[in-house]
Amino acid sequence: MTMRAARWHGEKDIRIEEIEAPTAGPGQVLIDVAWCGICGTDLHEYLEGPIFIPPHGHPHPISGDSAPVTLGHEMSGTVAALGEGVEDLTVGQKVVVEPYIIRPEDQNDEQYNLAPDMNFIGLGGNGGGLAEQIAVERRWVHPVADSVPLDEAALIEPLSVAHHAWVRAGSPTSGTALIGGAGPIGALTAAVLKGKGLTVYVSELSELRRQKVVDAGVVDEAFDPREVDVAARVRELTDGRGVDVAFECTSVDVVLDLLLDAVRPGGVIVNESIWGHEPKVALHKLVMKEIDLRGTIAYAHDHADTVRMVEAGEVDLKPFITGRIGLDEIVEKGFDTLINHNETAVKILVSPSGKGL
Repeated sequence: MTMRAARWHGEKDIRIEEIEAPTAGPGQVLIDVAWCGICGTDLHEYLEGPIFIPPHGHPHPISGDSAPVTLGHEMSGTVAALGEGVEDLTVGQKVVVEPYIIRPEDQNDEQYNLAPDMNFIGLGGNGGGLAEQIAVERRWVHPVADSVPLDEAALIEPLSVAHHAWVRAGSPTSGTALIGGAGPIGALTAAVLKGKGLTVYVSELSELRRQKVVDAGVVDEAFDPREVDVAARVRELTDGRGVDVAFECTSVDVVLDLLLDAVRPGGVIVNESIWGHEPKVALHKLVMKEIDLRGTIAYAHDHADTVRMVEAGEVDLKPFITGRIGLDEIVEKGFDTLINHNETAVKILVSPSGKGL
């Protein structure tokens, strides 16, 4: 039996192919993929990969796969079959995937996101969400309530990235936050912070992106840094102190510098960006204000609370879905839009089967 899948063969070479459909092996769950989001990481692989993708002839040490690989790691779907030993899920149940490739002996570590040779399903092999079906270890499958629409559920993976950044900031449930950048991760970070009870500000050049987060109700104020001295403005709003926490979501030097100015003495800055260059950073500001600058990567033990937030209505994901396309449209209406017209899109979802369109 075969299925259709979007396969990465090389830089700017993604092909829709018929490949063998998976089956649920022992301890696995077979999932009918409903929706899969296109991630910024997928864009980097398309434009300049391989990055996470193992090059052809150099298989990943855990998955054993190398290019070509099936893409897609932001996925939702329903259980199609249960492998031997899996008894706590039911066929037809809604689920999302925490798309890790990690050795079994490392999976229960507190910081399993930092495990040696860690990679992601849909990048490092083990199938991908841009296919009609995928078989995943039960460990990485998270059930979601029937009340959560499957298109919104596909955003739980990137929302978990934002949730982990909140955890890295110290899991605050009050206070003030400034986000540098209102792209997909910046917008979802705002959603998590607002859901957790913070006052949230964002600095963003794009009028469309500023309006999106304002309309979504996830920020208290959105600033254009060309028109507003953002650091001075947030100090006005915080009785001269500065914000308690800040989040860098742009990989732009001047934005990080702005956050160093805007955060209060003893405050925390969490860097969510993947940097393609070595930034010039005013470390003297960090020293003189005793600022904590922290990194964050992916998620670890975050999905349970992220799913709970969505089920409880603490986060509304509908406003962040800006496109729904079929597998055949993935390059023209997916990748090209996100690369060349990224101000107009937050999250474009793909229906591998076309049933959701």
